[in-house]
Amino acid sequence: MRLKLLALWVLWAVPAHAADPALLDQLDALYAKRNDAESAKALDKQVSEALKAVPDDFDLAWRKARILQWQADGATEKKLKMVLGKQTWEAGDLAAKLQPARVEGYYFAACGIGSYSQAVGIMKALGDGLEGKFNERLDTALKIDATYEYGGPWLVKGRYFYELPWPKRDLGKSAEYYQKAIARFPQSLRAHYYLAETLLKDGKAKDASAAIEKVKQGSTAYNPAEGQRVQQWAKKVDADIQEELK
Repeated sequence: MRLKLLALWVLWAVPAHAADPALLDQLDALYAKRNDAESAKALDKQVSEALKAVPDDFDLAWRKARILQWQADGATEKKLKMVLGKQTWEAGDLAAKLQPARVEGYYFAACGIGSYSQAVGIMKALGDGLEGKFNERLDTALKIDATYEYGGPWLVKGRYFYELPWPKRDLGKSAEYYQKAIARFPQSLRAHYYLAETLLKDGKAKDASAAIEKVKQGSTAYNPAEGQRVQQWAKKVDADIQEELK
């Protein structure tokens, strides 16, 4: 009887349909090459098609959110960033619903709300009540695993304190969260880049220069697509810092 009950539990616990592990490996391989526009496009198409067949698959849902966030993060046109941010938010929420004990869904949903808020304007986002939705998801991610994605939840929280308008902005707290990520993941160029921007805004151009130098001289081997993107962004911040130091 116990064996029968166990067998029934296994059948209930394992989804009848789940993404093929080989497909997940293929999607991850494409994600590693996401700085190539064609690879990113192919990844987005493949994961979207897979979700149509298996709409409640956690591993597909968070991977969909991940590539959407990459696209939203790099979008310069506000309308596109807004659309991608909202889609990231929705895909992240789906993943969180499917696996509420895992960090991925909450993290990417928070990132999506952040991108959406940047696109519509922080003041409008605050007026629309998005701050609570953002922090609810991000704080959950921080509790589950703050080290995910090279300390991604710490970086997003630090960016939150950077982006807020006065008097809610807190550049000291912003820097503290980046330092947490740097202490654990010194190779993270984004952590040093965000720290440089925060220090510059805080009137600490000399310290900002030291931080941005770590971005310029740092290796991208830990995450080539990510590192190359951040190093490209760093050029403008470096120019702003040097102008301030004159």
